[in-house]
This record gives sequence, structure tokens and C-alpha cells, in this order.
Amino acid sequence: MTLTLQVDLPDDLARLRLPAAVAARLQMLLDRQDAGLPLSTAERQEAEGLVDLAEFLTLLRLREERMAQ
Repeated sequence: MTLTLQVDLPDDLARLRLPAAVAARLQMLLDRQDAGLPLSTAERQEAEGLVDLAEFLTLLRLREERMAQ
């Protein structure tokens, strides 16, 4: 199955990033995991969702850069 979405994107995609507090929360969760401290199921799901969101935003920025060239 293929799902296609059409989304109106802001003109300044180059600035589209996780908010600082959200990025800090993600970094804290990843640091805890890297230190060998277990994350709860909810924390692991939160971290996975934030990583997915960060990757999606990065892909949007890269696509915009490619289209601008």
C-alpha cells in the first residue's frame, strides 16, 4: 500500500528543527540509554518518536534544498 500526502510547507524549511526543549529531552533520553541506564517503555517510545520526527524534519529540509538547486 502506498500513502501519498500533500502538505503545504513553510517557506523557511531550512530553519525547521525540533524546539530546543524537545531536542534537549531527546538528548537526555539518548544519553541515559548510552550510559546503560534502562528507559521505561514510555521513555523508549518517546525517544523513538522524537528520533522519527527529527529524521522526518531533516528529510524535509534536504528535499527543500535539493528542489532549490
